[in-house]
Amino acid sequence: MPDIVISLDRITKRFAGHTAVQALSLSVPAGAVFGLLGPNGAGKSTTIRMIMHILEPDEGTVTLFGGPGTGRELSARIGFLPEERGLYPRMEVLEQLIFLGEAKGLRRKDARTRALRWLDRLGLPDWGKRKVQELSKGMQQKVQFIGTLLHDPDLVILDEPFSGLDPVNLQVMKDVVVEIARSGRTVLFSTHIMEQAERMCDRIAIIARGEKVVDGRIADIKAEGGTRHVYLSFAHDGAKAGPVLADRSLVARADDSGATAEVELAVGANPDRLLRALVDSGVGLSRFEVDEPSLQSIFIAKVGQQAAIAPAREAAHA
Repeated sequence: MPDIVISLDRITKRFAGHTAVQALSLSVPAGAVFGLLGPNGAGKSTTIRMIMHILEPDEGTVTLFGGPGTGRELSARIGFLPEERGLYPRMEVLEQLIFLGEAKGLRRKDARTRALRWLDRLGLPDWGKRKVQELSKGMQQKVQFIGTLLHDPDLVILDEPFSGLDPVNLQVMKDVVVEIARSGRTVLFSTHIMEQAERMCDRIAIIARGEKVVDGRIADIKAEGGTRHVYLSFAHDGAKAGPVLADRSLVARADDSGATAEVELAVGANPDRLLRALVDSGVGLSRFEVDEPSLQSIFIAKVGQQAAIAPAREAAHA
């Protein structure tokens, strides 16, 4: 498999004069969980539809697996869970999954074996003979998730896969996504809930109003994208920490109560330097906790509070 599984080169998509995606470039590496993040209406689903060749970009190019072929032509290597769920409500669950597996090139016997294994894995072993319409929405979502993975795709694309799930089922599906990436395959998933991506992704891109505002490794984005705070508790008298907390090359602001302190690091300051300086000062520490900025706070800092809320007009197209 190539190092880059998805390459987007300045893709643009317009609808009746409205630009849903504007000159978007992305590279999704192999073996990663890549999050495509942004508010509702940001252009995430439009981007995914262009990757899958459901929509043609007006400008720019989409390259998959480093070579020729569209998302439609390479569908045997791709598992796609769209935002709009699509199961046959009067079909039995097991037959539905076998049908989906055969559509991806599996023999019926293999599709059945894999479907039964996945139903057991996701807590639905007794539901194979029930009709889809008898399942709750969350259970239907798990059935379609199974259909997405049944043929062991090299690339898994999930559009808002976790919406509406209860915490238990949410964790089950998250564990599967992480397992897929650890096996060397690639996962691209979109979400407007940034806390989900923060816990799962290796890399992310944040888009707003169809344009990319952040792209890279989460650790790098957090290191560069916002103010970090450090929470301190002193085992003994914290007075010795005073000169360190007054050093503006390390500390932008300190709320020091004597026994504890909340420190806002100076721009560019490394928390390791602060820890070393405190230890060298002779102060005894019982707590040194670094609180990095959240992706949500970074997003708002990058694009502003108003841009974090997509207008309804854009939501209709993205």
